[in-house]
Amino acid sequence: MKGKLLIIGFGPGSVDHMTKRAREGIEESDVIIGYKTYVELVSDLITGKQLISTGMTEEVSRAQEAVKWAERGKKVAVISSGDAGVYGMAGLVYEVLIEKGWTKESGIEVEVIPGISAINSCASLLGAPVMHDACTISLSDHLTPWSLIEKRIEAAAAANFVIALYNPKSGRRTRQIAEAQRILLRYRSPQTPVGLVKSAYRKRQQIVITDLEHMLEHEIGMLTTVIIGNSSTFIHDGFMITPRGYQRKYTLSALEQPLKPHERLRKEAEPWALDQSEGARARDIAEQALQKIAAQNHQATTFAPSILEVAVSPGVANKTFTPKQMMVMAEIVGEEGTMMYTPDHYMKLEIPTSEPEEVIAKLRSAQFIVFPVGNVLTLKACDFCDGEKKEAIPYAEELQKRIGGISLPKEVKIGFNGCGMACYGAVREDIGIVYRKGAFDLFLGGKTIGRNAHPGRLVAEGVPPSEIIDVVTRVIEEYKEKGHPNERFHKFFQRVKQVGGFEYKEDEKVVQIEVPACGE
Repeated sequence: MKGKLLIIGFGPGSVDHMTKRAREGIEESDVIIGYKTYVELVSDLITGKQLISTGMTEEVSRAQEAVKWAERGKKVAVISSGDAGVYGMAGLVYEVLIEKGWTKESGIEVEVIPGISAINSCASLLGAPVMHDACTISLSDHLTPWSLIEKRIEAAAAANFVIALYNPKSGRRTRQIAEAQRILLRYRSPQTPVGLVKSAYRKRQQIVITDLEHMLEHEIGMLTTVIIGNSSTFIHDGFMITPRGYQRKYTLSALEQPLKPHERLRKEAEPWALDQSEGARARDIAEQALQKIAAQNHQATTFAPSILEVAVSPGVANKTFTPKQMMVMAEIVGEEGTMMYTPDHYMKLEIPTSEPEEVIAKLRSAQFIVFPVGNVLTLKACDFCDGEKKEAIPYAEELQKRIGGISLPKEVKIGFNGCGMACYGAVREDIGIVYRKGAFDLFLGGKTIGRNAHPGRLVAEGVPPSEIIDVVTRVIEEYKEKGHPNERFHKFFQRVKQVGGFEYKEDEKVVQIEVPACGE
């Protein structure tokens, strides 16, 4: 039985502005997946349904979870406020499907249900600011380089577009809106009307009409949409109005127009329109010829490079970077990238590049282990007393090779210690593995930080070396299959009560573990 994905935009948030099909789609779905705030906005429609909600920046995990449930035969609603195709979930869900080889004919059925986007809902509260050519620009640089966003703001400002700014400001991103204002003031009057709408058509709705010069004196946040007028936008009685241009051909105060309907499209009535004469067509032919010459000379448009995020380590047991490796890293990252040290024995690199495969090949040729970052599995091993206690090293390396970097509902860290001293704190990681007396002890569900930090539960002692890889792999595969997006492993273990054949016990008795002398 094939499932179905319904990617739903439910508008600004009030039930009155939700389309009939959006409501039907939510009601007919078995599983509802969405950002927590969006889920709360439609809480009256989801009673009794399986609900999966996640926090901000968890869009990829939501899309992956939606596809997973649809593949199991469920009808899944992925909900977004506004329109799902405007900075919403529609494109991301398609990307996840395409990565899995999806086609329209043979794959899961997908229906995108449109909703009222913020530019439309906010404009309706401000008056009529979007009556002429307009564009939307997101100021969030989490996925788009700021240098590219700057170019888009400048181009829109120079072209006299009405501009709607989405995601203008957050707790961490405070400079972007000020930079946008600075760019716009180079092209527009300080008195250009600006509308600020927060939480349109919701309980905490706020509307402010100001101007470009003073816009930053008002509260602006993630729930605010900023609409900036063009050179002809004006304010009347508390409303922003952008003329469409009808006054050029019409007398708005007269009942009888000077131009009859058949006269209004004549050339003399539209002197500002693109010339349709032979001379104009000759220019078009010349421009086409120039484009062909440019193509023959391989003159390609240059786009801003993507950011490749990877983690690198000199080895599972090896904690020492050689000078050559450091030089290779510095050369690859360059002036525009970043290198960040982490406490988990690897360096996180952010590299601007349009050739990610080539970059990864260079890193591997320098004898680095290269693996992804984010919600993946990370193996954090000790140094095995500088390699002296080497019996367990092959098993740590095989674990890294088999499941290191695997995509998971939430990042999982495996702590791996090469002796019973466990001096690298493996027992406090999500999964702890301690080599002792020729076998392995296994701990599940640790929590390293917070006031309620705790070690994992000792679920098995003396696991034979020949079995430990399969045992841990089985636990990880079960978590990957059954874990909710953004659900930490220790909470997953507590929820499902059993993973990989190991039982979670609420009131587990304290296990007496033999504490070996250093050097065992």
